[in-house]
Amino acid sequence: MRKIVGKIHLWLGLASGLVVFIISVTGCLLAFEWELRSLFGKQWFHLPAGAKTAQTAPLPPSQLRAIAEKEIGKSAQGVIYGGKDYSSVVQFYGRGDNAYYQQVFMNPYNGQVLRTWDAKSDFFRIVLEGHFNLWLPRKIGQPIVAWSTLAFFVLLLSGLVLWWPRNKAARKQRFSVKWDAKWKRKNYDLHNVLGFYVMSIAVILIVTGLVYGFKWWADGLYYATTGGKSLKDAVYPISDTTRLTPAHSLEANTDIAWARVMKAKPAEAGLSLYFATGNSAPISVTINNRPGTYYKTENFLFDQYTLQPLEATGPFAGKYEEKSMGDKFRRMNYDLHVGAIWGLPGKLLMFFASLICASLPVTGVCIWLGRKRKAKKAKKAPLPKPVLQPQPALS
Repeated sequence: MRKIVGKIHLWLGLASGLVVFIISVTGCLLAFEWELRSLFGKQWFHLPAGAKTAQTAPLPPSQLRAIAEKEIGKSAQGVIYGGKDYSSVVQFYGRGDNAYYQQVFMNPYNGQVLRTWDAKSDFFRIVLEGHFNLWLPRKIGQPIVAWSTLAFFVLLLSGLVLWWPRNKAARKQRFSVKWDAKWKRKNYDLHNVLGFYVMSIAVILIVTGLVYGFKWWADGLYYATTGGKSLKDAVYPISDTTRLTPAHSLEANTDIAWARVMKAKPAEAGLSLYFATGNSAPISVTINNRPGTYYKTENFLFDQYTLQPLEATGPFAGKYEEKSMGDKFRRMNYDLHVGAIWGLPGKLLMFFASLICASLPVTGVCIWLGRKRKAKKAKKAPLPKPVLQPQPALS
């Protein structure tokens, strides 16, 4: 059985190793994306001192939207209020053949444009494209990433079987690297020992990552963690199209919906508003009680014509505190994947776990090449010459 498992481990590793390496290295870079953005772009993420002196309340979304749309020349989809001492962001995005993603960073108290941002020229956006689809067209690259991630899961399980010590003497060698040994032995230990220690964290990375790779995985995981609920059962309400009103009234309604939720928002919390796109869409407003993460939110929907609150169902509807454990787990998926749910220690943990995962294909290939060379040398080694025994003299 160990021989069969070894063959599976070898061939799956060779088939998926390069992809796993790229996913892991890009994952390391993305672990601290927002910290690095904030560090190098402090002037447009953080408001300057005294920015709130002119006005104590931020401008409503309609005013920020109008300023940003003049800057970009497109229709905005939403406005994010980052919270105390943070800039606001007006978002522009489109899907399809002419897909785009742009943002305008603004001072929410006076409407000053701090910076315009385009995903096409952004370093971390390029890294994300590699992490998600290997810089290939999404229809090609994304399935390759998903199947390689699933293969890595099988590699971890098969690696555990191969790692498992056969006796007490071998057990001592499975938990530490023999640093004073030759390079081949150190490489072998690094592959086995680090692979064992990273396994539990790597499983979290894989399980949460596959949610974005396979719909059947996302549906199955939600079904398992909610005791039989389906994502298909979620209800997304619509606005009452029989109550159509003029465009200027819709703009005023958007500001009213924003003002209602702003009253309930804690000072340190962030808030995002997404405009109603189309006649039947609702106005969506979300309070983010833990900026820097995405799970701890309160989500509100309003009819764009009557401003009546609308009820939705599903993992992302309503307040986080009121959801079931399975719905909470689904909301936490991204923050679990990057470690943000545990703050800076969690991100460091995921960074080093991704780094170790990136090293496993490299050390694994080195082990394989070493064994291949050894096998070739054994084949080429000359056979020993037969020793001729002296014959007795004839009388």
